[in-house]
Amino acid sequence: MTAAAQPPRIPSDDRLKWALREALFAGLISFGMFVLYVGLETTQNIRNQLVLNQRWGLLAILVAIAVVGRFLIVYFIGPWFAARKAAKAAKTEVPTQSLLRRNIGWIALLALLVFPMAMVWLVGPQKSLKWVDNYGVQILIYVMLAWGLNIVVGLAGLLDLGYVAFYAVGAYSYALLSLYFGLSFWTLLPLAGILAAFWGIILGFPVLRLRGDYLAVVTLAFGEIIRLVLINWTDVTQGTFGVSGVPKASIFGIWSFEVGADNNFAKAFGLRQSSAYYKIFLFYVILAMCAVTAVVTIRLRNMPIGRAWEALREDEIACRSLGINTVTTKLTAFSIGAMFGGFAGAFFAARQGFISPESFTFHESAIILAVVVLGGMGSLFGIAVAAIVMIGGTELLREMHFLKTIFGPDFTPELYRMLIFGLAMVIVMVLKPRGLVSVRNPTAFLHERKAVSSAFTKEGHG
Repeated sequence: MTAAAQPPRIPSDDRLKWALREALFAGLISFGMFVLYVGLETTQNIRNQLVLNQRWGLLAILVAIAVVGRFLIVYFIGPWFAARKAAKAAKTEVPTQSLLRRNIGWIALLALLVFPMAMVWLVGPQKSLKWVDNYGVQILIYVMLAWGLNIVVGLAGLLDLGYVAFYAVGAYSYALLSLYFGLSFWTLLPLAGILAAFWGIILGFPVLRLRGDYLAVVTLAFGEIIRLVLINWTDVTQGTFGVSGVPKASIFGIWSFEVGADNNFAKAFGLRQSSAYYKIFLFYVILAMCAVTAVVTIRLRNMPIGRAWEALREDEIACRSLGINTVTTKLTAFSIGAMFGGFAGAFFAARQGFISPESFTFHESAIILAVVVLGGMGSLFGIAVAAIVMIGGTELLREMHFLKTIFGPDFTPELYRMLIFGLAMVIVMVLKPRGLVSVRNPTAFLHERKAVSSAFTKEGHG
């Protein structure tokens, strides 16, 4: 039973009893889940013998966190959110947005523009690598991937579990064509998107009559087929060995970031050799790509094709009765979403310099889909926030060495990142079932905008 299921008016004593009972159940469940994974640890000694270590203190801490957290959710946080939601639903007019909220997009863009330079100024070029690459470029790649998947899942309502296949098509297109034919990054970037869009159309045809779970299974199979092709087509893709030596991107062919090149960027401007310049350049490239993705998505959503996507998402039968061609509507959603995945894949190959099938597993598709759902399907701003929380939070765990003082010197924070984020996602889905940003402006409105109660909206869509 979740906090959202609590009656709106319940006596304080009964609510306390209910909260204590829920906390006890949460403690028992967490104990049963963690006793074998956390409470008992198997290691090998110098004699290669299996040793069983008992970590009851760490297990007690995790169980206590689950008990206290569940009590607070049921007794305090749940009723507070329910009262706030009821008060918000009672309002008939849209509240006036503050100046900060109206311009949050421009403020975020300005902060991103100055972020790399600020890091270089604060910690120096070499130390800024970690911040620009791990916290900047990495997050923006997932933002672009999630925005591309948002067209398929958030706007058209087509559950795609194989989106990583288009990511792989873009990456391998750039890597192989640049190595074998010597084409530049700026030539292959649109070509990778076109090839990924072509494969999106190929995926779209078999699933035209599918929906729901059946669609999810077929798209999942498509992603696995692409990965197995990459593994087994060794004459072209090098199989599990991957493709190495992928050329770097250049500044429109004018300056190169290859160390031995005559037109090397650092040599041209008399700077010390550092890989930080290439990462800063990549940061601005992926930022521009994300901006293009956002603009195209917003423009498409306001066009007839965008309204057809939303009609398809709400009710496919009603969509057909209105005369909308669902075949072309689905194919355009798959192809355009795949195109942005191909762009991100080409950029990923140029950034890494090495790609292999291990980078394009179902795990990546699950992360991208989780970002879309956690942020709020259809909300570009919410998806960007979710990407920052999930991807940036994973990187932050590597820096949280103070947790060793709480959980012991053998505690490795990054090994528990999936457990921590799984717990965080459960909490967010309980408190905000439509995502972090569940309210979206309607594509079209009659005369004036009015707030609509959540009771009249389909769950999962704001």
